[in-house]
Amino acid sequence: MREANDRRGSCGYAGRGFTLIELLVVVAIIALLVGVLLPALGGARRSGYTLKCAQNMRNVAIAVNSYIAETEVYPPSYVYGSQQTGPTWREADQLETNPNPANGYVHWSYFVMGDGDKSVGDDAFTCPATHKGGAPRSNPGPDPDDWEPDQNNDLGQQQPSDFPEDRQAKRMAFTGNAAIFPRNKFSMQGSIRKNKLVKGALVQGAASTILATEFLESAGWKSVFDGYISKSHRPVTPFLGGSAGSDVFNEPEFGGQPRFFYPSEDSILPDGQLGEGMIVNANSNLNAVGRHHDGGDRRVGGTANFLFVDGHVARMTVLKSVQDRLWGDRFYSLTGKNTAVSKDPL
Repeated sequence: MREANDRRGSCGYAGRGFTLIELLVVVAIIALLVGVLLPALGGARRSGYTLKCAQNMRNVAIAVNSYIAETEVYPPSYVYGSQQTGPTWREADQLETNPNPANGYVHWSYFVMGDGDKSVGDDAFTCPATHKGGAPRSNPGPDPDDWEPDQNNDLGQQQPSDFPEDRQAKRMAFTGNAAIFPRNKFSMQGSIRKNKLVKGALVQGAASTILATEFLESAGWKSVFDGYISKSHRPVTPFLGGSAGSDVFNEPEFGGQPRFFYPSEDSILPDGQLGEGMIVNANSNLNAVGRHHDGGDRRVGGTANFLFVDGHVARMTVLKSVQDRLWGDRFYSLTGKNTAVSKDPL
């Protein structure tokens, strides 16, 4: 009897394996769990990216405020450099086109990073939710990793070169409000208005005025390209002229009626119509504002982080930023009279 029990113990039920049906049931359960968990993990990852982008923006705000405390003005969004390296620039060079393209651009990110001991570094201007963290510079310089495929620099070069190399964060996920961060056109000829630096004390409604936001990332950053050249140095112009449209520099100064307007809601393109060249879109520059975070709507897509003058960050759709008139009530960076923005859309 003991011998029989020993034989049964060596080859009986205690040592049998799983049947095929049992294995299939286990596989099905695992597949079900993966299907349930993956979306949750993906959502957690996207949420983490959104928070990281917002934190980077807050760090940038601290650096901008430090720059204002030292200089009393907001930095220009970009200027044409007077040399191939360093921060120097001449007001007389700030024309329609760069008189010395080999010198490249000096960008606001470079001004607020400062020389030597930087309060913020290149990474502060990136967002991990986007391709390579941000758009490339117009003139990326000698490092191949800083270039995008099919990109040209301002000299028409299609491969890395020592110069021109823009003084700008290597990857730029953020863009400024052009009504506060002026473009370089300080000495533009033949126009009614020009740009001017904006004094920090002049900007009203700090808690309700956008200072910067995120670029739209579409088609490998072709959304902020004009042809083969990256325009990541540019701010977005939130307003239109009443008679000159997007050519705000030729909007007349005089007249009793407001000269500048928010774009209409229809000017903000639906998500399905976004693509290349949004930074030069004829409807509105605001179509170059990001939509890569959750929480948007069916028409315009996702949301972006928006940095306000007082340093806080809020997330919303670009359409809501227009509906709530959060880009300010004055075109601070333009010369001339009558720079107030109408309460009504164009």
